[in-house]
Amino acid sequence: MNIRIKWLRDQLKSMELEGMIVSNPINVRYLTGLEEEGIFIIAPKENVFITDTRYIESVNNKLTIDDEIVAYDVRNLSKFDYEGFFMCSNDIGFEEKYVTYETYKKYLQKYQVNLVETEGIIENHRIVKEEDEIEKIQKACQITDNTFEYVKKILQYGMTEKELSFEIEKFMLENGADGVAFESVVAFGENTSMPHAVPSNRKLESGDIIQLDIGAKYKGYCSDFSRVIFVDFVKNEYEDSYQFVLEQQQKIAESFRDGTNVKPIIKNRETDYRLKNFDIMHAFGHGVGLCIHEEPILNSKMDLYLKENSVLAIEPGVYKPGRFGIRIEDTYLIRKNSCINLTKSGKDYNIVNLKDSK
Repeated sequence: MNIRIKWLRDQLKSMELEGMIVSNPINVRYLTGLEEEGIFIIAPKENVFITDTRYIESVNNKLTIDDEIVAYDVRNLSKFDYEGFFMCSNDIGFEEKYVTYETYKKYLQKYQVNLVETEGIIENHRIVKEEDEIEKIQKACQITDNTFEYVKKILQYGMTEKELSFEIEKFMLENGADGVAFESVVAFGENTSMPHAVPSNRKLESGDIIQLDIGAKYKGYCSDFSRVIFVDFVKNEYEDSYQFVLEQQQKIAESFRDGTNVKPIIKNRETDYRLKNFDIMHAFGHGVGLCIHEEPILNSKMDLYLKENSVLAIEPGVYKPGRFGIRIEDTYLIRKNSCINLTKSGKDYNIVNLKDSK
């Protein structure tokens, strides 16, 4: 029995919905285990995955009786009463964030069906991870930690941001990852002031600060990790910001556990930023799982109570435009009485001496 589909059916029943169209490919994968392109339909009498000729063989090779899913090629939709499903159903749930206006109009005009917004029902359920999901995230974190150690060994004067980004992805792929969880942020010197800097041809020099924001993906699940590396020595102007960022992350992590209300904790951190005249350039963190950015978002806008077995990235940062930026980020697991760091790389000053490599 597919327990995730059963859960969704129970939720739809409580909402008095006769079915649901799942369009978000991440949610389709979460419910079905399928990565192939297509949509998933919870119909009154069956669970249907609709794909096309390119993927139907692959899909059928993966599905088993226990999955309780029937796959249809779009060329053979007559085998599935597609129109009957819509026309016989009064209310059908849909993912309002993942359906184009064109598709929405087609459903309304062709089938006269009443589409009901489901308001992120699946995304909210994905916040709490099952144990096998946690194990995959832990593996992604281990690969990421190993990548960071590898980076510190291969740095050379004259290496460009693009070259280092390539080495990061190559190492992850060769050491068990599906690939990178997102486009790596690799920035040297003044480029570190941009939180999402795109790797360039900027070359590494003595005295540089290096900002890395990297993550591996393992069996679909992501890790998120940021560290700075100092080349040869730490400039005085970096020290205060580095210690501030590290303390902010520690204060957040030490406060988090099952049932914690995020809002007052983040408000306190925002106060700390204002007292130092530091700008807040992005949220202090977010959920991590099949997506690199998932619910919940760590901000002070509303009450948000953490749940056991949710996985979060905590990522405070300080940015001085045109000069430097410092972000420290780790992937954490929320447990009943604690917040466990899944990325283990040290947070003391990472100083790499390259003098001998000139």
